[in-house]
Amino acid sequence: MPDTPPSIPPSIPSSIDLKLPPLGHHGPRRARTLMIQGTASDVGKSLLVAGLCRAYARRGLVVRPFKAQNMSNNAAVTEDTDAPPGADGEAPRGEIGRAQALQARACGAPPSIHMNPVLLKPQTNVGSQVVLRGRALGNCPARVYHQMRQGMMPAILDSFERLCAEADLVLVEGAGSGAEIYLRNSDITNMYFAERADVPVVFVGDLDKGGTMSHLVGTWLLLSQADRERVVGYMVNKFRGDFSLFEPACATITDHTGWPFLGVVRWFEGASRLPAEDSLALERPAEDSWSSTGTLNIAVPRLSRVANFDDMDPLAAEPAVNLRWLLPGQALPADTDVVILPGSKATRADLDILRKEGWDIDILAHVRRGGRVVGLCAGFQMLGRVVRDPQGIEGAPGDTPGLGLLDIETEIGGDKRLIELAATDGISGCPVAGYEMHMGRTTGAGLEQPWLVLRGADGTGTTRPEGATSHHGRVMGGYLHGIFADDAFRAHWLEQMGARAARLDFEARIEQALNDLADHIEANLDLDALLTLAR
Repeated sequence: MPDTPPSIPPSIPSSIDLKLPPLGHHGPRRARTLMIQGTASDVGKSLLVAGLCRAYARRGLVVRPFKAQNMSNNAAVTEDTDAPPGADGEAPRGEIGRAQALQARACGAPPSIHMNPVLLKPQTNVGSQVVLRGRALGNCPARVYHQMRQGMMPAILDSFERLCAEADLVLVEGAGSGAEIYLRNSDITNMYFAERADVPVVFVGDLDKGGTMSHLVGTWLLLSQADRERVVGYMVNKFRGDFSLFEPACATITDHTGWPFLGVVRWFEGASRLPAEDSLALERPAEDSWSSTGTLNIAVPRLSRVANFDDMDPLAAEPAVNLRWLLPGQALPADTDVVILPGSKATRADLDILRKEGWDIDILAHVRRGGRVVGLCAGFQMLGRVVRDPQGIEGAPGDTPGLGLLDIETEIGGDKRLIELAATDGISGCPVAGYEMHMGRTTGAGLEQPWLVLRGADGTGTTRPEGATSHHGRVMGGYLHGIFADDAFRAHWLEQMGARAARLDFEARIEQALNDLADHIEANLDLDALLTLAR
């Protein structure tokens, strides 16, 4: 492994700093390794890896997840010594994809930047913010990133070897399809990584989508002979029905590829209890009417660059709540009680989306009728008078008018604020926990009437205000993600909104879902055989 990265291609903009964190030197690899690749995106790789992580960890193995590159605006904050320094003198913080954070939880390990060394956070249709080992390098068009990513390979391999030095088993997740051979020379996530790291590969096909046999055989046809030989078998995921009807297809796949069939994983009904990896999970059309069992109707506009949308999961889990994601073309229902504006990776662009869809008019009318609005992170910024981006961090430089529901204004800029906190809210008296992940700084008279007053967030008894509320109290928002996962605060907030919370332990619910997933994996796959294939 080289000690220094290759030079940056001359086409990389000067605003992109590709300095790598210090690379370590590691002894012999301790861990066995196995890579799960898919025949396409959304075949269930992330969930499979999470289930395998929990199942093997329950057997007493030290397990770690790894994904070289993830593309998602659903991210989690990490706290580890290799991460960049935190804001305002806080401990070092980084960020990784939410899927790898969930997999780390399944292992019983704290999330680390080394589990997902490259995170791409889409801001436009052709560009993303590039995060390398927890540090945001800048925004980059896809064409430029395609040229620069090989320069990240030393850091990726170094992160992988660090995990291998501390674990008995490292489960590696590929990205998208492993058969995109036109990307082979610049690939850092699938077969090129498997070759460089010398990792055996299992392919996964998705039977729910159909075409599984052609996907697997087509993958074999496209791969080089060397890559074919690295594959130790395949499995079928998301199966429903009588599997005996599909068994002849497995024989055909093995006849054509020579790859052994490793098993079928049936449809897991508990998947909805776990955080989704990306916003594809939100593409289902909203129902025409609210559920008859819920008493509080919450609508969430599905923004084009929605981020950290799992903020809504605890509310959706409450029986008293009808939570609906509004897709483009759908109006805000007249009987909505609360509108929540979620996080976004492109605040100004998504303000334009609100106006294009007419949601801004709907929201203003909703408030005039006495309805409530909550803004989380970028959604909080949207509620103010204006959002400024003079440096063009999220797009073209300029200003965009906000909804004007809070007396605040925001300027995008400065270092990214990545902070986890646990505190007590001085207003409600409830414990609150969550994280901040943003680059904007908000000012204005509205902050003098905060949504929360956090006591002990810095480890002492000091307090600090968080967010803002309107003069009539029906519009509120702040930068704290994950706040509704705290059972006591969620119950308090729901009572304010006119609903009663169930006796729901949300964190225990996730733990139970991970255990159920591991049970499901154990019942469907031969884990001893899979462990034998790892090396």
